[in-house]
Amino acid sequence: MARDEMLTIPQVIEELGDVPRSTFYRWRQLKKGPKAIKLPNGAVRIRRSELDRWIATREEAA
Repeated sequence: MARDEMLTIPQVIEELGDVPRSTFYRWRQLKKGPKAIKLPNGAVRIRRSELDRWIATREEAA
């Protein structure tokens, strides 16, 4: 199995169709965004599989 790609927030925002950065951070604050991983250096990453899962749940809710 291939290793799950770790995306940066700018990569995630681009994949979401250039959602405003402030909107993405509001979603995270409200616990409505995809689950993220905070690395020891403070950087935040989102697994490709988590983003795909999160998008799928949005499609089901629409």
